[in-house]
Amino acid sequence: MSSTYVHYSAPSSLPSDYALLSRYAAAYNLKSEPEQDEDQQDMAGPSTHPDDDVHNPNALPIHGQNGGRTPSRRSSFPTLYVTPFNPTTSPLPDKSGFRSGPSLPNPSENTPLLGPLVPRIEEECDKHDNNEPAVNMLWEEIHILSKYTLPVFGTHVLEYSLVVASVVSIGHLSTTALAASTLGSMTASVSGFSIVQGFASTLDTMLPSAWTSSQPQLVGLWSQRMAVVMAVTLIPIMAIWLNSESILLALKQDPEVAHLAATYLKYSLIGLPAYAFNSISRRYFQSQGLFTVPTRVILCVAPINAVLNYFLVWGPEPFRLGFIGAPIATAISFNLISLASIIYGVFYVPKTAWHPLSMRCFTSLGVLVQLGLAGVGQTASEWWSWELVGLAASLLGPVALACQSVLLVSASTTFQAPFALSVAASVRIGNLLGEKNGVRAAFTARASILMGIAIALLWSTMFMVFRTKWAYIFNDDPDVVVQVASILPVVALFQVFDGMSAVTGGILRAMGKQFTGALLNLSAYYIVGIPFGIWLAFERDMSLHGLWIGLTVSLVYAAAIGVWICLRTNWDREVQKVQDRLDGDKKAAKRRDLEAHS
Repeated sequence: MSSTYVHYSAPSSLPSDYALLSRYAAAYNLKSEPEQDEDQQDMAGPSTHPDDDVHNPNALPIHGQNGGRTPSRRSSFPTLYVTPFNPTTSPLPDKSGFRSGPSLPNPSENTPLLGPLVPRIEEECDKHDNNEPAVNMLWEEIHILSKYTLPVFGTHVLEYSLVVASVVSIGHLSTTALAASTLGSMTASVSGFSIVQGFASTLDTMLPSAWTSSQPQLVGLWSQRMAVVMAVTLIPIMAIWLNSESILLALKQDPEVAHLAATYLKYSLIGLPAYAFNSISRRYFQSQGLFTVPTRVILCVAPINAVLNYFLVWGPEPFRLGFIGAPIATAISFNLISLASIIYGVFYVPKTAWHPLSMRCFTSLGVLVQLGLAGVGQTASEWWSWELVGLAASLLGPVALACQSVLLVSASTTFQAPFALSVAASVRIGNLLGEKNGVRAAFTARASILMGIAIALLWSTMFMVFRTKWAYIFNDDPDVVVQVASILPVVALFQVFDGMSAVTGGILRAMGKQFTGALLNLSAYYIVGIPFGIWLAFERDMSLHGLWIGLTVSLVYAAAIGVWICLRTNWDREVQKVQDRLDGDKKAAKRRDLEAHS
């Protein structure tokens, strides 16, 4: 859906989906026997690891049995809603050169290679063997996924409420105003927000591994580097938004709607830098396991945003601005989130992950740009497909565009639940693969698919029960209400496959198969669904019904293939892939330590 980050990745038959990062690890893919190190190093060539410049030459090797300490880490989720494993975290290193934390008890040849370096969530069922009845393991995984999904869903809904409040407040002004705000927000997503989120997704790869390394300050350094990349990226985005009216008119949009949409975008510019900063700060906190920080911030700002929308759009005369009040309210809310995040980070979070500001934030930017462009390809492919459908709806007239706005906001809101489940499944499966527990990972995948279907059926029932009254939440126009009610049965069917597609996307992310998801998105939307929907809408005169039938067909295709891939996955092979990658990282770190001491 257009309101979220996009999922997905590549089948085992395709090249590794860690393409850009794997070249760094590949340079250190040394043989385990010491006498074979030299010839492999000659083949590998010089190091190209982006963090070689910040390696600490004085760091000591990690010891487990002999009293040495290992770097501590926070749990992947806050202890408010998962079973804590009580890590101890100190902002200062101990005498061994590492942050204080639990040492590895009685390691053996079967101990995971990175020990407590790999963030994980302790669960009681993980202490059992895998010889339990299949039904028991399935229910245990459903319970765990439910526990992880609920708070993530709350966070996403609160964030999306900022957008919904704007649509609801404008929707009751007029149908033209609602159509203009929809066109403006679609343009903002295509040309701005999807780009920002695509680049920011690079930090999902860089920051967690930096936090669990012996140099957690790399979290701050990579965040600063991303801020530099974002600052440059925002320049062309701002240029597009400032000249959006002429662009929309060239795309044959209604002149009045195009003018209002351009006005919407110009005032939205006030919040664009803050939106980019928030996409970085959220990952800065989450990489340290501080998942509740963004939630608390948004929880405080969301009601302020609702009040601002009322006063600036509908409020008393001194405050009422009408149409432009909605984008101004959203922009102010984005800036409030940024300000609150800075205050929280400065005064309430240990400085363990922070790196002092320096010229080094202008180094190694090429790595972020390459990974960022790949992230844009993954994220934007799905965002743009939805905005393309919205653009097609705009050609059907203001009423159809207003209906599309109601349907899109509704479907995007319900999508937050399966998307939250996909995040939970990705975290749980990733931890299990790191622990060499492929059997449990398989049960987690099946449990998440079943839960995705159950959640989708709940939303489908809701849409069918309230279909004749649903549009009144957003608009009072009788034509909009009737048309929305007639399309909601299609949207109800759409929910089932949208939820399954979202969950399988999370499973694919856990396996590192983003390229598979990208191919799945591109083929589902651009080859199957959208062309078919446009043909139905304009050639068969099915109007907005045709577009939504096309979208449903695309998700039937994506969900079917996604489920097929996930259920046929060789989980033992996925465990081995993870261990091979960790082996490469471990040998690279060992080699740098040896070079530093030589």
